[in-house]
Amino acid sequence: QVQLVESGGGLVQAGGSLRLSCAASGSIFSVNDMGWYRQAPGNQRELVARIGRSGTLYYLDSVKGRFTISRTSAENTVYLQMNSLKPEDTAVFYCNADIVDHATMTLKTYWGQGTQVTVST
Repeated sequence: QVQLVESGGGLVQAGGSLRLSCAASGSIFSVNDMGWYRQAPGNQRELVARIGRSGTLYYLDSVKGRFTISRTSAENTVYLQMNSLKPEDTAVFYCNADIVDHATMTLKTYWGQGTQVTVST
Protein backbone atom coordinates (compact mmCIF):
# COMPACT_ATOMS: atom_id res chain seq x y z
CA GLN A 1 0.00 0.00 0.00
CA VAL A 2 1.46 3.33 -1.07
CA GLN A 3 1.32 6.08 1.52
CA LEU A 4 2.68 9.56 2.11
CA VAL A 5 3.78 10.53 5.61
CA GLU A 6 4.26 14.20 6.45
CA SER A 7 6.21 15.86 9.22
CA GLY A 8 7.62 19.24 10.19
CA GLY A 9 4.59 21.36 10.95
CA GLY A 10 4.30 23.43 14.06
CA LEU A 11 3.87 26.85 15.62
CA VAL A 12 6.25 29.67 14.73
CA GLN A 13 6.36 33.44 15.02
CA ALA A 14 5.92 35.61 11.98
CA GLY A 15 9.22 35.82 10.16
CA GLY A 16 10.26 32.37 11.29
CA SER A 17 10.95 29.23 9.31
CA LEU A 18 9.73 25.66 9.05
CA ARG A 19 10.72 22.74 6.87
CA LEU A 20 8.06 20.24 5.88
CA SER A 21 8.95 16.73 4.79
CA CYS A 22 6.89 14.12 2.99
CA ALA A 23 8.10 10.59 2.33
CA ALA A 24 6.40 8.16 -0.02
CA SER A 25 6.61 4.48 0.82
CA GLY A 26 5.22 1.18 -0.42
CA SER A 27 5.56 -0.87 -3.57
CA ILE A 28 6.49 2.08 -5.75
CA PHE A 29 7.53 1.83 -9.36
CA SER A 30 8.04 5.54 -9.88
CA VAL A 31 7.18 8.90 -8.38
CA ASN A 32 6.29 11.61 -10.84
CA ASP A 33 5.18 15.08 -9.76
CA MET A 34 5.19 15.94 -6.05
CA GLY A 35 3.77 19.00 -4.39
CA TRP A 36 2.36 20.80 -1.41
CA TYR A 37 -1.15 22.13 -0.95
CA ARG A 38 -2.61 24.10 1.93
CA GLN A 39 -6.09 24.71 3.25
CA ALA A 40 -7.09 27.31 5.82
CA PRO A 41 -10.52 27.38 7.50
CA GLY A 42 -13.07 28.85 5.14
CA ASN A 43 -10.70 28.62 2.18
CA GLN A 44 -10.39 26.17 -0.65
CA ARG A 45 -7.37 23.93 -0.89
CA GLU A 46 -4.71 25.64 -2.97
CA LEU A 47 -1.54 24.48 -4.63
CA VAL A 48 1.46 26.05 -2.92
CA ALA A 49 4.37 24.48 -4.77
CA ARG A 50 5.00 21.62 -7.14
CA ILE A 51 8.09 19.93 -8.52
CA GLY A 52 8.12 17.64 -11.51
CA ARG A 53 10.21 14.54 -11.94
CA SER A 54 12.37 16.51 -14.38
CA GLY A 55 12.69 19.43 -11.97
CA THR A 56 10.00 21.71 -13.33
CA LEU A 57 8.89 24.11 -10.60
CA TYR A 58 5.70 25.92 -9.73
CA TYR A 59 5.10 28.34 -6.86
CA LEU A 60 2.00 30.16 -5.74
CA ASP A 61 2.64 33.87 -6.29
CA SER A 62 2.23 34.71 -2.61
CA VAL A 63 5.04 32.34 -1.57
CA LYS A 64 7.58 33.10 -4.28
CA GLY A 65 10.90 34.12 -2.78
CA ARG A 66 9.95 32.68 0.61
CA PHE A 67 9.27 28.98 0.00
CA THR A 68 11.49 26.44 -1.71
CA ILE A 69 10.39 23.00 -2.83
CA SER A 70 12.91 20.22 -3.39
CA ARG A 71 12.96 16.45 -3.73
CA THR A 72 15.21 13.45 -3.40
CA SER A 73 14.42 10.75 -5.94
CA ALA A 74 16.25 7.94 -4.14
CA GLU A 75 14.21 8.42 -0.97
CA ASN A 76 10.96 9.46 -2.69
CA THR A 77 10.84 12.48 -0.43
CA VAL A 78 9.69 16.03 -1.06
CA TYR A 79 10.50 19.02 1.15
CA LEU A 80 9.09 22.48 1.54
CA GLN A 81 11.42 25.00 3.14
CA MET A 82 9.32 27.91 4.36
CA ASN A 83 11.06 31.13 5.34
CA SER A 84 9.72 34.55 6.32
CA LEU A 85 6.45 32.99 7.36
CA LYS A 86 3.39 35.19 7.63
CA PRO A 87 0.18 34.72 9.64
CA GLU A 88 -1.71 34.27 6.37
CA ASP A 89 0.38 31.14 5.74
CA THR A 90 -1.45 29.45 8.61
CA ALA A 91 -3.14 26.34 7.24
CA VAL A 92 -3.08 22.59 7.12
CA PHE A 93 -0.46 21.60 4.58
CA TYR A 94 -0.95 18.46 2.54
CA CYS A 95 1.67 16.56 0.61
CA ASN A 96 0.66 15.30 -2.81
CA ALA A 97 2.35 12.91 -5.22
CA ASP A 98 1.58 11.20 -8.50
CA ILE A 99 2.85 7.64 -8.16
CA VAL A 100 2.94 4.47 -10.24
CA ASP A 101 2.81 1.38 -8.02
CA HIS A 102 4.01 -2.10 -8.97
CA ALA A 103 0.62 -3.71 -8.44
CA THR A 104 -1.29 -1.67 -10.99
CA MET A 105 1.42 0.07 -13.00
CA THR A 106 -1.07 2.91 -13.16
CA LEU A 107 -0.48 6.55 -12.28
CA LYS A 108 -2.49 7.55 -9.22
CA THR A 109 -2.63 10.60 -7.00
CA TYR A 110 -1.87 10.19 -3.29
CA TRP A 111 -2.25 12.57 -0.36
CA GLY A 112 -0.48 12.89 2.96
CA GLN A 113 -2.34 13.09 6.25
CA GLY A 114 -1.86 16.83 6.62
CA THR A 115 0.33 18.80 8.99
CA GLN A 116 -0.70 21.99 10.79
CA VAL A 117 1.34 25.13 10.24
CA THR A 118 0.47 28.02 12.53
CA VAL A 119 2.18 31.40 12.27
CA SER A 120 1.60 33.77 15.17
CA THR A 121 1.94 37.55 15.24
